[in-house]
Amino acid sequence: MGHDAVSCDLLPTDVPGPHVQGDVLTQLSKGWDLLIAFPPCTYLCVSGLHWNKRIPGRADETERALEFVRALMDAPIPRIAIENPVGCISSRIRKPDQIVQPYDFGDDASKRTCLWLKGLPPLTPTEHVAPRMVNGRKRWANQTDSGQNRLGPSADRWKIRSLTYPGIARAMAQQWGKA
Repeated sequence: MGHDAVSCDLLPTDVPGPHVQGDVLTQLSKGWDLLIAFPPCTYLCVSGLHWNKRIPGRADETERALEFVRALMDAPIPRIAIENPVGCISSRIRKPDQIVQPYDFGDDASKRTCLWLKGLPPLTPTEHVAPRMVNGRKRWANQTDSGQNRLGPSADRWKIRSLTYPGIARAMAQQWGKA
């Protein structure tokens, strides 16, 4: 969309374009005007926190993940958005500024996603996708009739579930690129 955007991750990029493979914390003081961060949710999201009391060392990983989020939030960048599912960032750092749903941005899916914002306005929904009704309950294409995620166990399930829905990504680029 004409933005000078660079991705940064410990993993190699999956798509062509400028990419820094490495620790994003080493990149935060390089004069960026906007940071949209997607910290790994493994130790932060509510769906995984119950393991903290069952698996030794996992609670320590949650503490490290929270420190990482704090470092991103405190970066010397004027406009920051941190994206993550519902989880302990809300109770341990601060409540999100906005919770978005893919179905309000043109995607036939439900996934409550929190946004913590600094210097950015909340996203404005772009296109509502109506659900199908199952026994009086709303369900979208990514959900079974019982409301569970349709993705079964697999080696790359974490990666597929962590993808940002295209409608939300487009809204970020269009709306925050102008901010």
